[in-house]
Amino acid sequence: LSASGSNFDYKRRREVELKHGRVCMFATIGYMVPEYTRLPGFLSPSYGVQFTDVPNGLSALSKVPALGWCQIVAFAGLIELNVYNEQIDGEPGNYGAGFLGIRSIGLMSPGFKDPE
Repeated sequence: LSASGSNFDYKRRREVELKHGRVCMFATIGYMVPEYTRLPGFLSPSYGVQFTDVPNGLSALSKVPALGWCQIVAFAGLIELNVYNEQIDGEPGNYGAGFLGIRSIGLMSPGFKDPE
């Protein structure tokens, strides 16, 4: 992870590896869930695209309108800049956001005490 020998590069690459792993886990869930269930309603009411019209797998990429992709990228950037931007206690991957970025659930909740 650190061919350059820099401590900063090592920590940054370790943090990025954890983020990529989390994105891959969400992508895997997003690939499997549509095999079993679909949301009711419209994905894009203005284009008349329903969730049931979107195929599974990579062929779904061509069915989502371009503005939909812009919204997805903008949301991901917003989360990246506002939620996952600083580490807690220098621990890689710990951004103090709690379970799924919701600070009210899990160990980051003010209502729960750390067992240690």
